[in-house]
Amino acid sequence: MDNQQNVLLDVEKLHTGYRLQGEFYDAADGISFTLKRNEVLAIVGESGCGKSTIASSIVGLYDRKNTRVEGEIRYKNLNLVNLSEDLFNQVRGNNIGMIFQDPMASLNPLMKVGDQVAEALLYHTDMNKQQRRDRVIELFNQVGMPKPEAMYDMYPHELSGGLRQRVVIAMAVACKPEIIIADEPTTALDVTIQAQILDLLKKIQKESDSGIILITHDLGVVAETADEVAVMYAGQIVEKADVKTLFTHPLHPYTRSLLNSIPQSDDDKDELHVIQGTVPSLKNMPRTGDRFAARIPWIPAEAHEADPQLHEVEPNHFVRCTCWKTFHFQDEG
Repeated sequence: MDNQQNVLLDVEKLHTGYRLQGEFYDAADGISFTLKRNEVLAIVGESGCGKSTIASSIVGLYDRKNTRVEGEIRYKNLNLVNLSEDLFNQVRGNNIGMIFQDPMASLNPLMKVGDQVAEALLYHTDMNKQQRRDRVIELFNQVGMPKPEAMYDMYPHELSGGLRQRVVIAMAVACKPEIIIADEPTTALDVTIQAQILDLLKKIQKESDSGIILITHDLGVVAETADEVAVMYAGQIVEKADVKTLFTHPLHPYTRSLLNSIPQSDDDKDELHVIQGTVPSLKNMPRTGDRFAARIPWIPAEAHEADPQLHEVEPNHFVRCTCWKTFHFQDEG
């Protein structure tokens, strides 16, 4: 049994649905996982599989009129599902920090970046103005900003993409949150800056013993950074394991297909593996049977469960459906 004191977040049977033409459709469909202290949990999958929906459900950033959230997201003794906006404002930024995918969309273009980071301190601490400024400069140092004092007074458009992302990270960690959610934090950055940002996140985590939920579609980032991995497809977790097990012993057909489509530098083959078809739209998503079955049509119907469940196939390694037992790639015959 895990030491419960190490569990920072416990998500149980989370259903988050969006209203489309009067009906709700689940984008996150029965999601369960735990995040432990000092752990990086990567949630990985193609665009449209529900990864960012989980993040917005945890921090309460959704349109309450057109979003239905059910289940449990337990932080300490607080269930964050349908928490009041007042309580969310106390938790968000203070206990749970969020790093967004696009820093230009999350930074105010008309406000100095230092003042934007200081806002969280104004809201959540009793620091005076000088103390807030000193803390922001300390944070800018921590996230590797050159000339932090000068950077304080700059506007977002005056900074490069990599520096803007560092500002967003400084904002997310300003109040030393126990949980950091990083939603595709390196997508818009070149490879060198990506590596620096990932190193920075790991460094911050070690210093603060926080838990990080890393949302990404990039398996290279997962291999570099994660401790545990949850692979998502069409709103469900289809495989969950520690990072070494997932990369050396992947079982679910979707996980194996994703890994097979990564370019290998030592591979003589010219052609990359392409997964047939696309992730179904929210409205057209199959709600019964194996949701990945249509993309592996050469696997017989009887290999799939009628109602696929997550099975623990070895300690701490969970796989949805039993089709993995007979799965092979089409060209393997």
